[in-house]
Amino acid sequence: MIRKLAGAATLALSTVFASVPAIAGSVAELEILGFSADASIFAFEEYGIQDGSGFPYANRFYIDVATDGFVSGTPIRIRIDDESAALQQARDQASAPGQAIVSDAELAQNRGYTAGSNAVTELSADPFRMAVNPRPVIPPIDEAVEFRIEEYALDATECENLGPTMGFRLLRIDLTAGGTVALLHEDTRVPSSRGCALGYRMGAIQTIHPDGGAPSFAVLVAVRSFGFEGPDYRWIAVTGRL
Repeated sequence: MIRKLAGAATLALSTVFASVPAIAGSVAELEILGFSADASIFAFEEYGIQDGSGFPYANRFYIDVATDGFVSGTPIRIRIDDESAALQQARDQASAPGQAIVSDAELAQNRGYTAGSNAVTELSADPFRMAVNPRPVIPPIDEAVEFRIEEYALDATECENLGPTMGFRLLRIDLTAGGTVALLHEDTRVPSSRGCALGYRMGAIQTIHPDGGAPSFAVLVAVRSFGFEGPDYRWIAVTGRL
């Protein structure tokens, strides 16, 4: 009798869960493309299938390392409004205009080093802090560096009734220089390109030490925003000199 009841309960539960539609947000894939030969430009790509529409998209970002601003004519944003289109098609369309800025071949030759990385699925890592040695030299010859994210609420009228909209600041702490703290970025508003931002987390730290050039870094930050079927994750970067 107990076995029959257990079997009936299992069947009932499976029927309930089968009737609930599966929904999920959209997590953009991150592709770190690299730096220009003189490390003055950093480039990365995000791509994926848009939740809700099923449309493939690819966005490329080219950032002036010294100013932490977009290179003229970028970002390059491609979305193919056809759910039967291949994702690679969107990526190819985003790649083509970027070759006039910095070729993919040059970026690949100067990709740099991923000194730290946490996927958005990582549960054990601190999402707001990452401390690294800038390159794999053992014993280290560089000063260790730490980056921290601090979130805070910012008003965004287009995001009313969706919960608090969040901005962030990014801090750099030089661990071997007495813990000196520098402000790298601080939002005064949430750009419309982020959508209704709900939060942020540290994604990766990319560094490069070019011959004859200034060492540079890029901090990749995952932006969690309100999506069509659930939270969406997209990527932004903050750049600077080591």
